[in-house]
Amino acid sequence: MVNVLVVYYSRTGNTRTMAEAIADAAQEEGAVIRLKGVDDASNYDLVWADGIIIGSPVYFGLPASEIKKFIEDSISVRGQLENKVGAAFVSSGHRAGGRETTIMALLQAFIVHGMVVCGDPISSGGHFGAVATGAPDDQASQECRGLAKKVVLLVTKLQSG
Repeated sequence: MVNVLVVYYSRTGNTRTMAEAIADAAQEEGAVIRLKGVDDASNYDLVWADGIIIGSPVYFGLPASEIKKFIEDSISVRGQLENKVGAAFVSSGHRAGGRETTIMALLQAFIVHGMVVCGDPISSGGHFGAVATGAPDDQASQECRGLAKKVVLLVTKLQSG
């Protein structure tokens, strides 16, 4: 059984909508899901998960401070996240508003933890993760679904050896 944690921060609801699409798609692929706003997520959730997908709005080309704090607090479980799968998604107010730099900041945190980073340049459309400008449109929703499916597939392959 594949456990997937989807953690997000959302001020306007756009990132939450993306998180819900990701959670739904991962569940359709057979994963056990924990969908949590960042204020409700814990290090225990990180340790529980086989795949961790984090989403944030873009603020000055970086993740929201709430997400950064969650990542900083994960230092206490460093070593326990090694070889888990990590992926990221973001929403921004403008198409050139720092989406890729924000995703890369999230992926860097996964790398520091020794995790396997999941990007998806072909089936979901985004090289580094799923993105939306404003409210998620059909393309962003498909990217979210594709990213979720890719995470579940990768975790499954890693577990089967």
